[in-house]
Amino acid sequence: MYFSLVAGFSLHKVSLCCCDSVVSAVLCVTVVQGQDGWGVTYTSTKICAFKGSTVDIHCTYTYPPRIKGHNTTVERTFWFTKVQNKEPVDLRTDSDYTGRVQYHCAENSCTLIITDLRESDSAVYKFRFITNQDGGCFIGSPGVTVSLPSVSVSPSGQIVEGSSVTLTCSTDANPAAKYTWYKENDHKYHSQGPQLVFSSIQSSDSGQYYCAAENNLGMRTSQYIFIVLPSVSVSPSGQIVEGSSVNLTCSSDANPAAKYTWYKENEDSPKASGQIFTITDFRAEHSGNYYCEAQNERGRQNSTLHLTVGTSSPLLGNSAGMMNIIRLTLVVLMLIPLLLLILWTRYNNTFK
Repeated sequence: MYFSLVAGFSLHKVSLCCCDSVVSAVLCVTVVQGQDGWGVTYTSTKICAFKGSTVDIHCTYTYPPRIKGHNTTVERTFWFTKVQNKEPVDLRTDSDYTGRVQYHCAENSCTLIITDLRESDSAVYKFRFITNQDGGCFIGSPGVTVSLPSVSVSPSGQIVEGSSVTLTCSTDANPAAKYTWYKENDHKYHSQGPQLVFSSIQSSDSGQYYCAAENNLGMRTSQYIFIVLPSVSVSPSGQIVEGSSVNLTCSSDANPAAKYTWYKENEDSPKASGQIFTITDFRAEHSGNYYCEAQNERGRQNSTLHLTVGTSSPLLGNSAGMMNIIRLTLVVLMLIPLLLLILWTRYNNTFK
């Protein structure tokens, strides 16, 4: 099932070409479709399909059975999208379609089958047939336009947590399509209309999104848009004590798996690579914004974390002060038995 305008037509134009192999230049003239019995009719003028699917493009053609006493026979038929050196290029010889194109042609009809459809296959496909008559090679216009529901993300490039992000779905379906946005593995729709807007995108919004375009001829879904915002965390949580060890952890559900790089704001060179970045002796100069960049073959995203040394009393505000407290406590605990012994001795002497 696909979006298309199903119509036969009889007033479009057909190109006629001089096919004499001796002549190096190709002479083309134009006639009205159906004139003198020549014609090409496409079942559909527009086809909307999705990436990876198979598309069938069908046409029928006519020609006069005899011209000037000579019987007409068809010597060659093919489909094309490109013209090189003024000659249409048979799709079967086009490297962009290698192994993905088949022709099923019978008497006065021909079907083009394209498998594993790609975004680059969006084009106008035309049929050409060549006869044994002088100047008897013909191209059917306007051809068949093939497109995908297509999706785009704005702004392009990196997506920063907290920024505004818009996903847009479009197609040239006829009749016009209605759009619905879905998130993979989510049973409810996220938005209706051609745009899905995140006013302040968060790591929890990470996932694979796609749109469905539907009209009274059917429904098609777009390819996936991947939004992957890594989440970052710090351990231990709470106040960071000067001199302590701090672990920064970055994670994401990117598919394929992401590689992670750590940066400090306003510094060009990376601080570390891998999911975990450890600062073994945290000092005041380590304070600032750190961000993790998650990158795979589909793109890269980052998420930011702010670190600062915790504030407290002068005695407890750093590791040295804490060590002093511990030492003082140990000394007091060691002195208690000695003080008890002295008091006991004095008590005995006083009693006697």
